[in-house]
Amino acid sequence: MTNAKTLGQAFDALLQPDKFRDYGPNGLQVEGDREVKLLVSGVTASRALIEAAIEADADAILVHHGLFWRGQDGRVTGWMRERLRLLLTHGIHLFAYHLPLDAHPEWGNNAQLARVLGLQADGRFGEQDLGFVGTGTSTWSHPQALADHVAAVLGRSVTCVGGTDRPVRRVAWCTGGAQSYFEAAIAQGVDAFITGEISEPQAHLAQETGVAFLACGHHATERYGAPALAARVAQDLNLQHRFIDIANPA
Repeated sequence: MTNAKTLGQAFDALLQPDKFRDYGPNGLQVEGDREVKLLVSGVTASRALIEAAIEADADAILVHHGLFWRGQDGRVTGWMRERLRLLLTHGIHLFAYHLPLDAHPEWGNNAQLARVLGLQADGRFGEQDLGFVGTGTSTWSHPQALADHVAAVLGRSVTCVGGTDRPVRRVAWCTGGAQSYFEAAIAQGVDAFITGEISEPQAHLAQETGVAFLACGHHATERYGAPALAARVAQDLNLQHRFIDIANPA
């Protein structure tokens, strides 16, 4: 029988969350009361995902973005009350792993984004070594060619700023809201940087340095780690697994 403790131990053994300084608690965030037979994975513990998991008769949910973050209002009202009510009423366990899921070299968001985009990592950079750097399985003739490739794979538009007409040989990437990693990526000597979001300062840096900045969507770049990890653990524990992707334009 697989319970919340067994499932959490399996996740922790792979991700080693104690090694990270994070913005919220990693691991079991809401304890249910069900034996775990069906594990659902998703990006964010939104009400829509929780309702979809209930519809699927899931026993546990694994997400990248959980319910609790450092510095948030601790009162259980409004949208937080509703999400918790649904989980507790249906006895569903909620697990969330943030930075540990970004960083894992095989099952993490950065590793899985590299897999789908055809990138091969040969180094790490940035705070807590969250950023990846490497090369593509082919060289792109210019940054927009790389942006077009990413857009086709992820199925959404990509904002490409800066860069030159030179070929893109080395690429740095860090999924989600990692725009602050851009300067560290530039220092790696790359031709382009891939992440989820762009803020105002990075547009100027891209123009001034000649390193292309590709903003590819926070959700879109982070929808591969959770299902990869969940599938691995489900196989190890003989569980069923289902990934539920709740569309998000951000």
